[in-house]
Amino acid sequence: MRRTTRFRRLIEAPELLLLPGVHDALGARIAEKLGFEAITSGGYSATATLLGRPDTSQLTATEMADYYARLCDSTDLPVFADADTGYGNVTNTGRTVKAYERAGVAGLFIEDQVFPKRCGHMAGKDVVPLEEFLAKLKAALDARTDPDLVIMARTDALAVHGIDEAIERAQAAREAGADLLFVEAPENQDQMRRICAEIDGPCLANNLDGGLSPVLKADLLQEIGYATVAFPTAATYAVAHALEAVLGEIRTTSVATALYDRMYSFETFNELVGLGDLRRKEAGYQDSARDLLARRKNAGKAGGKNRAAE
Repeated sequence: MRRTTRFRRLIEAPELLLLPGVHDALGARIAEKLGFEAITSGGYSATATLLGRPDTSQLTATEMADYYARLCDSTDLPVFADADTGYGNVTNTGRTVKAYERAGVAGLFIEDQVFPKRCGHMAGKDVVPLEEFLAKLKAALDARTDPDLVIMARTDALAVHGIDEAIERAQAAREAGADLLFVEAPENQDQMRRICAEIDGPCLANNLDGGLSPVLKADLLQEIGYATVAFPTAATYAVAHALEAVLGEIRTTSVATALYDRMYSFETFNELVGLGDLRRKEAGYQDSARDLLARRKNAGKAGGKNRAAE
């Protein structure tokens, strides 16, 4: 089954889908090892990882497509991607969708912020007119080759124009054909319940640690009515904290031995990144080559004997 189809079915299933955020191929492999069914990766963590900078539209569409291609190559899990504002007008949006689809993503979202955008939980956001947003959304839907590629419409209008406008935009996006809807940064559970009750389509919740929205457990989010929940920054924050701890230990003591209980061993890490499978595959190719040469050699001997007999 294609990853797009698997992801669409997970979104449409009655159970809430957990989407852990990863920011590199290593994180994708760990998520797969732990049994998650799909993963996501947003511009916030991608910008921090690739540039060491904040999420303020500093990465280009081609850089992000290459980033997602690496994630998709590292795992069999469906990858849900961040296409920001489409990186331009309707034409740019269409090109972005095609580039992301070639990268192998199972779904992506387009948002209605003005460019340059910023993280949805930062102050100072603004949104484009609804007509412009719907035009870009339609361009994204028309650009996909695989009809099962999930396209989500995200609106940041709540912070700018209030909850009523945000819900209206999501409703219009659903009417335009969006597969999944996301009203960014609701401030409380009452707003979250309104979002799920008044939008006729599956909705995404965003458990952003330290953000503007309440961080809720899966059972409550499912009861509220959400179809899926993303955890976009938790892994990135944890990795940054761990890196600071280990580098600080090396800076202070010149070794990291005091933190060995919080680190993978050499052998365990090699298995995590698939070294054992790689070596077994290499050995299999060598065995196949040896078998082929042995067959050719034996066939040559047999042919020589037959010619001698003649």
